[in-house]
Amino acid sequence: MTVSFKTVSVAIGDLIAHPANVRSNAPETYDSENIAHLKASIAVLGLLQPLLVQKIDGKYAVLAGGRRHAALKELVVDKASKGFTGKTKIECRLVPEDCDVTTALSLAENITQAPMGAIDEFEAFARMMEVDGQTPETIAKTFGATVSAVKGRLRYGLIHPDIRAAARAKTITLDTMKAFAEHPSKEVQREVFEALSKEDSYLQAYTVRQALKSRGVQVSDDIGAFVREEYEARGGAIAADLLEEHSVLEDTALVETILLEKLSAAAEEARAKLGFVWAEAVVRYDYAAMADYGRVYPGPVEPDEAAQKRVDEITAELETLQLEMEDEGLEDYAYNALYERVDALEEEARDLQEAYSAEDLARAGVVSSWSGGQVTLHLGLVRPEDKQEASHSPSGTQTGKDEPNAGEITYPASLAEDLKTERAMALGAAMAMHPEATLDLTLFKLVTDVLTSGMGVTQAISLNASKAYRNHAKMDEIDDTSLEQVAEVHDTLDLSWADETRAPADQFAAFRALDATEKARLVSYATAATTQSCFAWDRQRDSLMHDFEIEVMPDIRAHWTPNAALFNRFKKAWLLKILSEDLGLTQEAVTLASSSKKEIVAFCEKLFAEPFATLTDAQRAAVAAWCPPMMQTAGVLFEDAPTAETLEPDSDVAKAA
Repeated sequence: MTVSFKTVSVAIGDLIAHPANVRSNAPETYDSENIAHLKASIAVLGLLQPLLVQKIDGKYAVLAGGRRHAALKELVVDKASKGFTGKTKIECRLVPEDCDVTTALSLAENITQAPMGAIDEFEAFARMMEVDGQTPETIAKTFGATVSAVKGRLRYGLIHPDIRAAARAKTITLDTMKAFAEHPSKEVQREVFEALSKEDSYLQAYTVRQALKSRGVQVSDDIGAFVREEYEARGGAIAADLLEEHSVLEDTALVETILLEKLSAAAEEARAKLGFVWAEAVVRYDYAAMADYGRVYPGPVEPDEAAQKRVDEITAELETLQLEMEDEGLEDYAYNALYERVDALEEEARDLQEAYSAEDLARAGVVSSWSGGQVTLHLGLVRPEDKQEASHSPSGTQTGKDEPNAGEITYPASLAEDLKTERAMALGAAMAMHPEATLDLTLFKLVTDVLTSGMGVTQAISLNASKAYRNHAKMDEIDDTSLEQVAEVHDTLDLSWADETRAPADQFAAFRALDATEKARLVSYATAATTQSCFAWDRQRDSLMHDFEIEVMPDIRAHWTPNAALFNRFKKAWLLKILSEDLGLTQEAVTLASSSKKEIVAFCEKLFAEPFATLTDAQRAAVAAWCPPMMQTAGVLFEDAPTAETLEPDSDVAKAA
């Protein structure tokens, strides 16, 4: 049946609701908050689509277009809206009074319109700004949205066209496309997209964000905010974003330089104030690397007359403050202010009654680092070479270390740091894949931190609600197995509760409704993201993490494979030594001894990518298990690796190396 409806102009005041409207039993549809966008659009652009009406008792009943009708009524009573009164006429299409398919007509208009795709919406917002000359402010007014929400949509619409095209073609997901908005430069987006789209690469939102981190630091990050003023003063390049907090400091080398300078200044200030003999600064404090350091602490001293007078004053004030804090009617802000005052006074009193000895000051120092979004000072550290038999450090007396064998493979500091990063990534992947164990570890760490001192439990994970910062000289070249594993785990997580359009309270309610297994997987994934850059944990230094690593990551090779990026950083002699002594490939090492390092690296990469069919079972097992010893789980030895006689100085391999 084909029906043609007459067009009529009807005053807004003559419109009423139609009982056959399919939304009539859902009054919440017409609530003010649900039609705010529509009201704003009509106010600016007018009514774009006529209402479908039918005469009932001399009035025009709205059969289809109830939300538009509700928005028009609100505009009539809204004093701020101009041009809308009860007598204002709008275009309608009139359904005959004898029509017997009114419900079908109402339903058809509501369900036959396809919703607009997310990418279409993002691009439409972008065109309004780029082509129509609109601003985020005028667009927000048109659609009754906040300026911040409009800018968020605009950012996605301004992503590089190639990436948006890939999302349309479903080559990548919408979430992956959105991840590229983390960097405002389209050129950077394109470069990262092309690099990650290479054959066998795993293109997911997680890997995109990881790759973009190496291309700059967002101004809203704690480090970005800390260095921004000095960064701008030195002319550092900034990629501006529509949302200021997403603008990026592009010169990462300058960011780290300024950060280290500020950390060094803080360390030097503390050194001068307390009288230490040395001061150093590091971006991240490596507890494993600092385990060999001793530590001294201030001891009690007898304050002089002036200091004792001040201590007495502090004691009296603390008693007064304690009484004030016991007032049950005290507002939270007032209580917090008193608490902070008490904290400051107690610290001042300690400083007046404690001091480092002259002997300790003459050998100890301070290290400043960036932790938890602020400068952290580690006071009273004693370098290994300065430790004495009667050490004040908790670790007790110093144990000497033998000098490394001249023929032993030693790793430069830069390579060691990068290997620590790769190992932390592998451990994070293992933890994400073992949610039950990781949940127990997380809860145990949180509970012990609160109910006990917590500091002696483990420093291997950082439960401060932020991802660990991954710094690596060749991040784009390393084996990405662990990244793929983490991305795969991420893709299976139930993140429906994290809908950005929901209020935080609604998100929390949805999160609480998840079953215990899903919560465990979410917690383990979050904890896995905090793994600190480190090598295997020693039982004496961290017995908890030592045993936990053995449980979830008995073999790092399940999450990481050595490749050319690693072998290129080894000396030729090291590569031959590994082939001959670690892997039992003595003949191959002799043959390759006269080859260039480039050829040996290529051989090693092929060997580890797919062990040769000609290998013996023992050699194959050695290749499958090999990694730099300090990267493997503590206590796990390559007992099954083939043994090879130590090369004499005049052997063919030794000579060629």
